Amino acid sequence: MAKKVIITGVPGVGKTTVVNEALKKLKEEGVEYQMVNFGTVMFEVAKSDGTVQDRDQMRTLDRTVQKRLQQLAGQAIAQISGNVLVDTHASVKTPKGYLAGLPEWVLREIMPDIIILVETDDDQILMRRLSDETRTRDKEGSRSIGEHQQFNRSIAAAYAMVTGCTIRIVANPDHLLEHAASEMADVLR
Repeated sequence: MAKKVIITGVPGVGKTTVVNEALKKLKEEGVEYQMVNFGTVMFEVAKSDGTVQDRDQMRTLDRTVQKRLQQLAGQAIAQISGNVLVDTHASVKTPKGYLAGLPEWVLREIMPDIIILVETDDDQILMRRLSDETRTRDKEGSRSIGEHQQFNRSIAAAYAMVTGCTIRIVANPDHLLEHAASEMADVLR
């Protein structure tokens, strides 16, 4: 039976690295997943209906338009056959507070079977962010990172209440990528 899985984690946790390693393991076993980025699907929907021409315009859209695009993106993802991994943010930290990354109208379209939260120690995430010269991220300390990880757990529980899905936390500590990838692959089988 095909699975719809949401993969999430705070910026700098190493989510993409763990996912890519887990997908390599599964491919060797003949288990395939289609990986989609929710933001990319939303942009493609907006671009195809003429709402925007480039991704930078997405941030400037009216909230009503954003909600419509989110729902259409959720519908597009729901139509994908086979196993699907949806890479997205459980929550987005804004200057005014946390924003749900998957509002109810999106969850009801996708209806995930499981949500996987990739986590690790707050200080490790901070060090990863500081050493990553390829990204420009907001400055925040390990306490703030920990708060964001805890909020992601809380919002994932709310998502599970709406959809009936399960939640799995996969730890990705430094130097244990193989273990994290194996654990994620086990969940995805």
